Amino acid sequence: MTSAIDFQVALSGDETTIVRDIPGPPDALPVLLLHGLGATARLNWGPSFRPLSDEFRVLALDHRGHGRGLRTRRFRLEQCADDAVEVARARGVERFIAVGYSMGGPIASLAWQRHPDRVAGLVLCATARHFMRRRVARMARMGLPVAALAARLVPSVALDRMLQRMLARVEHPELRERIHREFEGHDPASILQATHALSRFSSHDWIGRVDVPTAVVVTTRDELVPPDRQRKLAASIPGAEVFEVEGDHSACVSRANLFVPALLAACRSVETRIEGTHRTR
Repeated sequence: MTSAIDFQVALSGDETTIVRDIPGPPDALPVLLLHGLGATARLNWGPSFRPLSDEFRVLALDHRGHGRGLRTRRFRLEQCADDAVEVARARGVERFIAVGYSMGGPIASLAWQRHPDRVAGLVLCATARHFMRRRVARMARMGLPVAALAARLVPSVALDRMLQRMLARVEHPELRERIHREFEGHDPASILQATHALSRFSSHDWIGRVDVPTAVVVTTRDELVPPDRQRKLAASIPGAEVFEVEGDHSACVSRANLFVPALLAACRSVETRIEGTHRTR
C-alpha cells in the first residue's frame, strides 16, 4: 500500500482545502469518505484508512468549520456536498463511491442528488433520513443560531469547553494530545451551525429516487441515531443492502474491529453491483 499523502487543492472562488489521497491498487475504484458532526476525517476514519486502501483508492477531507476544512460564515450541508465533488474532481476523480458517517450520510446523499453523474454508489453509515423529532428540531432551531453567533464572538472560550468535555474521557496521553490537535482546527460557530443544519435536514421526499448501488451500515446499539431510523433509511432506497455492527454511534473508532470489516463488506457490495451494472449496459 502507498502511504497517505495530504494535498492542497483549489476549489471555486479561490478557496483551497486539504484532501487526503491514498492511491490503493492500480485502477482501484475511488471511495470518498465524509465524516460526522464534530469529527474530522482522521478522527472518524483513522482505523479504516489502511484496510480500505488495500482495495480502493481513498480520498477524505474535513468539512467546513471542522479541523482543516474551509472556513465559512454559514454552514450548509449542500455546500459540503459540492465541496466533496470539487475535491474529487481536483484530484482527477470523475466518479466515486460516497461513504458518509452520521452527518456525512446526508452530505453523501446530497452529493448524489446534486451531482448524479459523479456519484457511482453510496455507503451510508450510522445515519438516517432525519436526525431530530419535529418538536425537538423546532426547539433547536430557536436556540442554535443565537448560540452560533455567541460562539463566533468568543470562539476560544467555546472551543476550550468543547475540548475539555471530549478529552476528559480519554486516558491515554498520546491519544489525548492527537485528538487535541485535531479539534484545535474546529470553528465552534460552524459546529453549532452544522448542528442546526442537521436539525432541519430531511431526505424523506427524495431519498427513494436513489438509483445507484447503495449499502447501509447500521450501528445496532446507537442511541444518537436509533437503529430503527437507520433501517428505515435502508428500506427507503431501492435495492439497498444492510450491514450491521454491534456498537454505538462511536463504533467507527470504539469498535473498529467490528466496524471496519462491515464497512469493507459494504463497499465491496456496492463495487460489485457497480461493475455488474456496467457489464449489462
